[in-house]
Amino acid sequence: MEWNFDETFQCYKSIFLCFLLSVTYVFSLHIWKSPHSRDHPSTIKKRFTSAFVMLFISPCFLYMGLRKEVLEKQTFPEILGLRSQGLCQAIFMPLFLTMILFLGPISMELYSGLSKLYTEEMYWFSNLKNLIWLRNHIVAPFTEEFTYRSCMLPMLLQCFTPYSAVFTSPLFFGVAHFHHMLERINHMSFNLSLKISCFQFAYTTLFGMYSAYIFYRTRHFISIFIVHSFCNHMGFPDFTEVVTYKGMKKITIVSLFIIGLCAWCFLLEPLTEPTWYHNEWL
Repeated sequence: MEWNFDETFQCYKSIFLCFLLSVTYVFSLHIWKSPHSRDHPSTIKKRFTSAFVMLFISPCFLYMGLRKEVLEKQTFPEILGLRSQGLCQAIFMPLFLTMILFLGPISMELYSGLSKLYTEEMYWFSNLKNLIWLRNHIVAPFTEEFTYRSCMLPMLLQCFTPYSAVFTSPLFFGVAHFHHMLERINHMSFNLSLKISCFQFAYTTLFGMYSAYIFYRTRHFISIFIVHSFCNHMGFPDFTEVVTYKGMKKITIVSLFIIGLCAWCFLLEPLTEPTWYHNEWL
């Protein structure tokens, strides 16, 4: 069997560039020396600057890692998922799919009355002035998805099968979140910090797989940005809160958790059908 040196080199090159891009993104956040925590306004503003700069640096890694024939078939913005065809579907359908998965947590917000806040103008005006809210719902989802999905997945798809690329790319995303451990060590024990970071690695990697799958199927950046922002808003489901409910409320919420998961599994493929999004590159 003849060994294809160019093919092998391209694969190693893609993996190395993805690793280097991940390190560059994390390094850009820590380049600022600050005595304050990650939630301090001055720290957030500095990291906003880093995130903005990475929007211009990340595509350079992708451009260096792409084969010429790929660039000949598609425009560079299209490879990044920045296109207009199927845009309306890309905005709403993946979000709807994700909301189905969160039926249980959404029902708890309805029962607790928390959802009423979303109808109040002051809730949105105050949040738009809140740097932590802007980081969690706008800046982080936008820059992380652009870097770890739009700029990484196309490189990996050149040398991995689609599903191997979908399962591989989130590892860079999950490992990158270990940088929070450095900040936690200053406020808690090493063991506790490690446990929290491992848990965060697990669920960010799982989310990364889901996000990568959506991007592969839709080839729309807007889809993964909106889904990421929504998931950050919902947070990891608080299963301990379920036990605080009694009677029919508890039965209803548990049922909705199960129904949501089952419906999500059933609808995952149909609602991300590439033809809905005019994705002809599979």
